[in-house]
Amino acid sequence: MGRYTGSVCRLCRREGIKLFLKGSKCMTDKCPLEKRNYPPGQHGRRRIKLSEYGIRLREKQKLRRIYGISENQFKRYFEIASRQKGLTGENLIKLLERRLDNVVYRMGFATSRRDARQLVVHGHVMVNGRKVDIPSYLVKPGDVIEIKEKSKNLERIKNAVEMAEFRGVPSWMEVDLENLRGVFKSIPERSEVQIPVNETLIVEFYSK
Repeated sequence: MGRYTGSVCRLCRREGIKLFLKGSKCMTDKCPLEKRNYPPGQHGRRRIKLSEYGIRLREKQKLRRIYGISENQFKRYFEIASRQKGLTGENLIKLLERRLDNVVYRMGFATSRRDARQLVVHGHVMVNGRKVDIPSYLVKPGDVIEIKEKSKNLERIKNAVEMAEFRGVPSWMEVDLENLRGVFKSIPERSEVQIPVNETLIVEFYSK
């Protein structure tokens, strides 16, 4: 299946929470979830009690949509996480946090992960002085991420920096917003990653 190209606001309504897929719009009263806090579709207003399977499925879909990756990619990350030492759910989130598009977003160089993915694919991002145009590239502790010199005046990046000054930067990163350069200091612990997901339910989903 190809990448989702429909309205990302529908995804937030489907999950019932803000996934922050639309950048600054998510922080205003223009967010559709503020006006229509129910699932999209003809029967969206109906309150349907989910089965245990449905609850686990929704949690998996929620995490997948937050990071904006396909079903196959997500399953592959889960398989990698399950082979690593430690808790599979926490390993999964740590892997997703290391994706280059996520790191670019977290550092404040993009207004959303979707926007960050476009910046990476279009060659605006460098890692350790070299252009990397693969959004799924896994960043390592100590890696230096920066915006190419020729791209620093892009309006979309300037807007992102303004948002970042309001949103803040995670403690596991060191960022110079003025020069659009940052260092991925360490892989975050689960307690440091503030996302509204119960990863245990996702592990249970794949264990069935």
